[in-house]
Amino acid sequence: QMWTNGINEASKMALLAWEKETGIELVQINGQRRYGGPPPGWVGGPPPADTEVYIARLPQDMYENTLIPLFQSVGKLYEFRLMMTFSGLNRGFAYARYTSPQDARNAIATFHGFQVRKGCAIVVCRSTQKRELIVTGLDMSVSQQELEAMLQMVTEGIRSVSLHASPCQRPAKFAVLKYRSHETAALAKKALMEGNLRLWGAGMRVDWLDPQMKQKLQLWEEEPSSSWVHGGKNLAVPRPAALLPSLQDMLEHLRILCLRHHLRTPLFITKCVQVNADGWQRFWYQVVIPGCRVPISGYTWVLKDKEGQNEHEKAKVAAALHILQMLGESL
Repeated sequence: QMWTNGINEASKMALLAWEKETGIELVQINGQRRYGGPPPGWVGGPPPADTEVYIARLPQDMYENTLIPLFQSVGKLYEFRLMMTFSGLNRGFAYARYTSPQDARNAIATFHGFQVRKGCAIVVCRSTQKRELIVTGLDMSVSQQELEAMLQMVTEGIRSVSLHASPCQRPAKFAVLKYRSHETAALAKKALMEGNLRLWGAGMRVDWLDPQMKQKLQLWEEEPSSSWVHGGKNLAVPRPAALLPSLQDMLEHLRILCLRHHLRTPLFITKCVQVNADGWQRFWYQVVIPGCRVPISGYTWVLKDKEGQNEHEKAKVAAALHILQMLGESL
């Protein structure tokens, strides 16, 4: 991949001179540049778990000739990956994988908050090692076999694929993809977001699978029947907000239940984060209950209409139902 001429030329020349002097070879592919994995002279398998750290808030004109010696000063590097833009600047973050968990802990203790330049303090923390993606907005016509075949063609390291009918974004499907490593999952996410995959659906979206959604999917697998058919017992598939009761009835029911649990009246925050052409809107919600230590948040789909409840009211109803179910109560 060629760098754009005239952007950060001095730092690029310094990097090339460092590569020539040290004999280190950097390989750039799919938006990231890698050293090692394994490094020269490495014998044996890859390092154990908990050896990778995440580095953020890097100056975009800083490269491996500065970063690799810095992070090697506290332990032996197995791999260093710097995320790159098409212009040749870095994207502000990188991953350093060490040969032992202790070296990774040393890097966090030494460099978190370290000023790589005056006024530029970096963030260094344990890498989350996410390996699962969720793909929403797939056409109903997409089959398991077609999906698996396409993923094998455009991504690497795929371990499992599960395809589901979307309960609230009908008619559509969503898929959960599990990859071999965080690196292969990140590359797959980039490829799927940037690829020409229109046959999967015009509204297709790719995100990391968050823990809350993963838990809901596990519950759904344990009790696959739709919750709006079986009285709201299943949290994995919330009832479509368009089918929920009135906001006032729901809030009153929730208020009484909170009093029973020695909690005060809940406060709701809702925000529309996605709008589809078919009228469905995705809302993020957060509910703060005085007396409860942590807020409750999540997502729901609501259908836009011209009368009756507005979309924010429907999102609040879905949030209230979620809390009622968490507290073991059904309507």
